[in-house]
Amino acid sequence: MDKLINTIVEAIQDKKGKNIISLDLSGFDGTICSAFVICNADSTTQVEAIAHGIEEKTEEVLGEKPIRIEGLTNSVWVAMDYGEIIVHIFQTELRDFYKLEQLRADAPMTRYESES
Repeated sequence: MDKLINTIVEAIQDKKGKNIISLDLSGFDGTICSAFVICNADSTTQVEAIAHGIEEKTEEVLGEKPIRIEGLTNSVWVAMDYGEIIVHIFQTELRDFYKLEQLRADAPMTRYESES
């Protein structure tokens, strides 16, 4: 799982995603996955580019493909399901509005540097 998270984070950094975090949900009963990776971008074009970058890099490096991708139609919030890991890529305003990471504020969180 760590390899997949690190590969996803690297792909986000490659496309200049911002405020990258992962939440470890493995210690909670009834969760649909073991981890969330969350980031944001300033435009729908960048949200879409990040999603495609993640898809390409995870397949190239690990041979992993997402089970499902939702939200590419409008690219304001894209969710990518990798089974144990769900990736959320928000347009900045939506991330500020939904505050997804606060739903599990008690989950262990890792912050990653955004590439400049």
